Amino acid sequence: MKVLYFGVLRDVFCCPAEELEVGDRCTVGGLRQVFHGRMPEGAWKSMAIAVNQEYAGEEVELQEGDEVALLPPVSGG
Repeated sequence: MKVLYFGVLRDVFCCPAEELEVGDRCTVGGLRQVFHGRMPEGAWKSMAIAVNQEYAGEEVELQEGDEVALLPPVSGG
């Protein structure tokens, strides 16, 4: 699957996107485990996740070829 990084995540991962292989029946919630240790755990609490351009809950099962977007909150002032 292709994972797209937006906002500050592009700086964290030093790229706009990457290809990942996950196991069968992986869910959005399971994807969090893939990223465990790669970003601060607290960052997940406010992050939106979209699968194939639709917001997705943790129960959504990921399929081969899916495009997953990690969307951190936007801040401004």
